[in-house]
Amino acid sequence: MHLTRIREMVAAAFVATLLFSLLSCGTAPTTSTTAPQTTTPPVAEYTYRIVNTYPHDRGAFTEGLIYSDGFLYESTGLYGQSTLRKVELATGRALQNASLDSKYFGEGLTVWQDSLVQLTWQTHIGFVSSKDTFSVLKSFSYATEGWGLTQDGTRLIMSDGTSTIYFLDPATFQVSGKIEVKDKGTPVVNINELEYVNGKIYANIWMTDKIAVINPGTGNVESWIDLTGLLPPFSNPVAVDVLNGIAYDAAGKRLFVTGKLWPLLFEIELVPKA
Repeated sequence: MHLTRIREMVAAAFVATLLFSLLSCGTAPTTSTTAPQTTTPPVAEYTYRIVNTYPHDRGAFTEGLIYSDGFLYESTGLYGQSTLRKVELATGRALQNASLDSKYFGEGLTVWQDSLVQLTWQTHIGFVSSKDTFSVLKSFSYATEGWGLTQDGTRLIMSDGTSTIYFLDPATFQVSGKIEVKDKGTPVVNINELEYVNGKIYANIWMTDKIAVINPGTGNVESWIDLTGLLPPFSNPVAVDVLNGIAYDAAGKRLFVTGKLWPLLFEIELVPKA
């Protein structure tokens, strides 16, 4: 046999042996993929610029605040002192006032059609009142405590002091859904007074100077508003309490905030933190 032919046969046998060895060992070409990494969107931070300052009743333990048809409507708390009020913005004067029974501690407030919907704290009872006369039209019940209340045009939105926000049917007041509010995965508790602003839920966080801006679809906090230093020190025997009360004038694009027993109400503009 020719030498060249022998070499060809030997090479072919070697290749066949090598392939058989690789296959019998289970060795085969493999590909590896790395799962795409997901990142949590950054949470924006804002401070504020004061646009206007208005008087606010020092006796108003503010629990709910809304702006509608050129007036502020306010729900105040404390047993024996809880009220529903219609307030003139420029003067802070109550143009209309209805007291709650002393067994009720007034809480969150919102407007729904021609009515005002007001929560109470631990009695599990809410009231629907005429926006014009403040006469009580009906009451409703809920299983949790009542803290903050707002609405998005189709649902009532309620907080109970935990990290949960509930959506209520405005006709039956039954819970139709809920979200767990989280800041980068951590539950946010003590959610208090609420306001619906441009598709987001603004929420006072009790005992802080911060407002959380919450995505109503996911419950994620998308930004924080830091109102530290908003109220200047006052020399007065009646101590002020915490920041609480958010109202939004959608037509004028004005954002108002105040606090419990505060002498002032502020119109503010949000400013991104550096």
